[in-house]
Amino acid sequence: MLAAIFVRLKGDLTVLPAARANLVLAPLLCDPATGTLISLDGPEHFTSYRLAALELYPAEAPLGFDRDEHMALCRELAPRTDSIGRGLAAKGFGFGGVPRERAYHDALRDLATPAMGHPPLIRLPVVDGDGAAAYRRHRAAIIGSVSAGP
Repeated sequence: MLAAIFVRLKGDLTVLPAARANLVLAPLLCDPATGTLISLDGPEHFTSYRLAALELYPAEAPLGFDRDEHMALCRELAPRTDSIGRGLAAKGFGFGGVPRERAYHDALRDLATPAMGHPPLIRLPVVDGDGAAAYRRHRAAIIGSVSAGP
């Protein structure tokens, strides 16, 4: 699945096998008791590239966020957010590939976290830049997810 997402995002497959095996994609927050990872996603995470990746997720993929909500935010924000980081090169995606690399890394976190025996990664949209407000909006869901454990 991740290879299909990589290709859809126009990644260079010849680079993928040579990529670092120890790539660290640090989450913003982690509940050490349950191993639940939490990501606060700013506008740069809601692009047409992220939408393309989300469209390939299997229906049965365990996710800690509302996929449809994230897809709707991608559709709404992409006209403004697709250009964030486009002036930078990204390994495997070339010059201007940072938004595509970010979308791939998000997919990697989403799909690999439960595959490694952890609870699904929780994603909180923070499109207004106010992480505290995002937490307040999603607090009950976070507590419920973390309390449920793996």
